[in-house]
Amino acid sequence: MADSDTRVALLAGASGLVGGYVLEALLDAPDFSRVFAVSRRPLGREHSRLANRIVQFDKLETQLKGQTCDVAFCCLGTTLKDAGSEQAFRRVDMDYVLAFARAAREARAQRFIVVSSVGANPQSKHFYLQVKGEVERALEGLGFPSLDIMQPGPLLGWRRDVRPRELALTLLMPLVNPLLGGKRIPYRGIPARTVAAAMLGAARSGRRGVYRYTYPALCALAAVKPVRSGGSFTPKAPSGAK
Repeated sequence: MADSDTRVALLAGASGLVGGYVLEALLDAPDFSRVFAVSRRPLGREHSRLANRIVQFDKLETQLKGQTCDVAFCCLGTTLKDAGSEQAFRRVDMDYVLAFARAAREARAQRFIVVSSVGANPQSKHFYLQVKGEVERALEGLGFPSLDIMQPGPLLGWRRDVRPRELALTLLMPLVNPLLGGKRIPYRGIPARTVAAAMLGAARSGRRGVYRYTYPALCALAAVKPVRSGGSFTPKAPSGAK
């Protein structure tokens, strides 16, 4: 803990859709006193509790030497289209994520929270899901006391750079979601802001071990708030999380 009341967060991916909401939520959170956000370029955000560390992700572990934190939030990710090739996609979604995780472990993070995907499976024939599954398996091997894996379906939200597919999903998924019941519920579209709130909820859950969260549990985690007890903030376990 940074002190008796608050914690220090280390965040990667703050310039992305989910990561931007995570940064916003962390800076408003009473239970986090400091946020170290790592990025390639300046985030263009000023805040008394924010320290923006400019890094080269190929040298991430070296450049974060000496950093300390309590909780690490990883929102790194790209698409095959944006990456341009499977090799470039793997570099971002696997190599950089694992480099950040190792740096967080070295920084003594007790909890690592990462955005993955519903359907992630190292045995999947779908390249995207296969890589996500491989990353999850590798993260489990790093030995974090607490590892929270967010597995959302399609992310809904508005980016500065409009992506036609995401625009269509954001407009259509609210109509499609009610049709996805039973075993298909995890594949419902979910607002990026809700996933970000769920990541903070996971940080407040107090749970130890490895947990994966899909749509219903993500919604439950998003409602978790810090509880002040005896002058200190203490975590409140989520209801309905699996």
